[in-house]
Amino acid sequence: MILDTFANATDSVVAPATYLFPIVPSDIAEVERVTKGIYIGSAGDLSLLSLDGAAPVTFSNVAAGTVLDVRVLKVMQSGTTAGALVGLA
Repeated sequence: MILDTFANATDSVVAPATYLFPIVPSDIAEVERVTKGIYIGSAGDLSLLSLDGAAPVTFSNVAAGTVLDVRVLKVMQSGTTAGALVGLA
């Protein structure tokens, strides 16, 4: 049995992610869960609709291996060229 020292700790926006999921950019579908961050596996632009945003915002030239600390509802297909995206929740 694996010992989890933090099993009884409460989750928060600054706590490490406990749920990871692949993100497929879509102009229609929302992400599986609101994220704490997004890992970018291959470099490019990332167009996001934030949790409180009214319009998408584009992060340009994001390097591979970057983790953006962002809470998003959508990763837009339009304007996104980055790939291998992983949601951290």
